[in-house]
Amino acid sequence: MNKQEVELLSQEIELLMAERARLLRVVGAAAVLVANVEVGLLQPKAVEPAEKISEYLNALPEETLRDALEAVKARG
Repeated sequence: MNKQEVELLSQEIELLMAERARLLRVVGAAAVLVANVEVGLLQPKAVEPAEKISEYLNALPEETLRDALEAVKARG
């Protein structure tokens, strides 16, 4: 690899890391929301999307979910 290719790769990695940080904040906020919502109080149209979010959160590796909660300074 030449110097220019290394620089481009470095920039791409930085972009990906910044995007990961933003996604972790979204996931963390969603996890806190799902953990605190009472399904019986949701509008009927909101129940299925809330269940999907819960399903997706439960499918995450534990370390990723921990990182996400940390990103929003939540306590797990």
